Formats: sequence, C-alpha cells, structure tokens
Amino acid sequence: MGWSLPLGTVMGTVIRVHVTFLLFLLWIGAAGFAKGGQGAALQSVLYIVLLFLCVLLHEFGHVLAARRYGVQTPDITLLPIGGVARLERIPEDPRQELVIALAGPAVNVVIAGLLFLVLGAVAPRAEVENPGISLFERLLWVNLFLVGFNLIPAFPMDGGRVLRAILAARLGYARGTQIASGVGQAVAFALGLLGLVGGNPLLLFIALFVYLGAASEAHAVQMRQVSRGLLAGDAMITRYESLGPSSRVEDAVQELIATTQHEFPVVDGAGRLRGVLTRDDMIRALRDRGPDAPVLEVMRSDIPSVRDRQPLEDALRLMQESGVPAVGVTDALGRLVGLITPENVGEMMMVLTARPEGRTGLKRSG
Repeated sequence: MGWSLPLGTVMGTVIRVHVTFLLFLLWIGAAGFAKGGQGAALQSVLYIVLLFLCVLLHEFGHVLAARRYGVQTPDITLLPIGGVARLERIPEDPRQELVIALAGPAVNVVIAGLLFLVLGAVAPRAEVENPGISLFERLLWVNLFLVGFNLIPAFPMDGGRVLRAILAARLGYARGTQIASGVGQAVAFALGLLGLVGGNPLLLFIALFVYLGAASEAHAVQMRQVSRGLLAGDAMITRYESLGPSSRVEDAVQELIATTQHEFPVVDGAGRLRGVLTRDDMIRALRDRGPDAPVLEVMRSDIPSVRDRQPLEDALRLMQESGVPAVGVTDALGRLVGLITPENVGEMMMVLTARPEGRTGLKRSG
C-alpha cells in the first residue's frame, strides 16, 4: 500500500488511491479511444469511475458496521481489482465479524435494487457489453457481480471472513481461521489454473492476490494467538549495539560489519531513543552523502515506543500499522531497554509454536 495517494478524509477514514489504479484508468481510456474515439474513451473512464464509487460505498458499508462495535478504519485504498478497508482490528466475536463482512455486499445489493427501481427493466446479462446498453444498466449488473465475487469463500474477500465467522462459532477463532485460510488458498490455486488454461492474466493476478491474502490472514492470527498473554519485555532484544547523536554513518558501518544487527538504535545521553538507523538507510546514506554524514540526519525518527510491561500485542500492532523496522521498549523512566523487530518476532513465534508451554525466558541477544 506504499504506492498510494490520499484523496481526502471521510468520517475519519483516509481514502487512498493506488497508483496502479490511475494507470488502470489510463489504460481503459486508451482502449476506449482506440475503439471509438474520444467519446468512447470518456464513457469508458466514466463507467470505471462510477464502478469504483460503488466499490468505495461497499467499503464504507464495512466501515459503518465496524464502528458499531467500536472498531475504527484508518484508511481505504482503491486498487484495480477493488478496495481494501484496513480495520484497526478484527473482532473475535464471530457474530460481529459476520455483520461487518456482510455489510459491504449488502450495500451493493441496495445499489442494484435502487438502479432496478429507477430503470424499471434491464437488459439480459449477456448483452451488457453491447454499446447500446445504458451506463446505469451496466452498473446494476456489475453491482450484482460484486456481490457474488466478494462472497467467494477466500480471504481477503468478504466471503472468507463470512466462512471464518461461521467456523469460529463452532470451532474457535484460531481453528476457524486455519480452515478458512486453507479454503482460500485452494480457491487461489483453482483461479490460477483457470487463468493458465484460459490464458487470462487477470485471473492469475487475482489468484496471487487471494493466495497472499489468505496466507497473510493466517499469519496475523497465528501471531495474535501466540503473543497473547506476553509482555513487550518478553520478546525484546536486550543485547544490541547502539549509536549516539554525534555518530557518523562510518561509525554505523563499522558496527554493521562487526555485528549481525540490521537496525541500530540512536540513543541520547539520557538513554532515550532518538531514532533507528537501518542497514538500507545506512547504505543509501553512504552512497549519496558519504561516510561523514550525521546519523541524526539519515535515521528513521518515526520509531514508536512501548513500555516493557505493556502487552506484546500493542507493539505488534504499532509495527504493523506504521510499517516501521523496529519498536523501542522503554522502562518506567523512558530509557531504552530493548528493541522489537520483525526478525526477532518471527523467531519468537517459531519457538513458541514448537514449544507452546515455554512462554518465559524469551529475551535473546542481538
């Protein structure tokens, strides 16, 4: 989602459009122009814009339903294959997740119903691509298609969440997610096979999207289950090399060579975290600015911190939402006492999955 541009904010939710969606619009316009000139190009672009307005309303169905249960939605991103509403958390009550998941397709049903009432009669689905079919008739049918497509039982579509909610009511959240994720990956393989046999690159793209979405959902739930009951101090790195505010990039390079660290905290004289210098930032600064560049000018300064007695889930949520390379862990006086990185979280998950009874003594050296 890094390649997305904000369009504005509605009810506290930032609406973003991915650059690939803009390229998609250009491609649609060019294809329409090649077929029928400027008029056809404008009509094609207008149709896609109205279609994605329906997609946006679909996502706001999820947003409003989620708010009913106290779940906020930081942003919605429009992609060429649809929209993604990023909820701050997924309710573990199956009934709540079921309502949130069905709210989006329900919006498309309402839109299709309103269009049907306005039009009175519609063309058969097979004729929708006919230039003589009105724009609103095409929108009616595409909304019905969105309902069916989104109810495919595969993450990240709504149908995957519906399936998980139904399974979770009987088997528990973790087991329900595991089964629903497996079904989603099977659907992805089927779509990929159809794409290969039929020579349809769009189906291949959707299959990859579904497969990665299913795997990501399973991983996120596994992380949440494993980290439950643990504190940030249980999973942090406690042995690491740090840099001072007066350090230069060359100093960081020497530490990089001498250790296995990839992230170096920059700590002031009071032991407070000022930022983190990653290996990639270090190499970029060495190439662009030279070895004498101050680390304060090239480090990541947007690094969040949590207390060592806070739940580990808080640190993982911060890391996921902000996309930072590390989260600082501080003591009661605000001094840095450890780091949590994706690498050591992954190692912790492997250990706890292999030995779930061993939930102590997880601190490791860098």
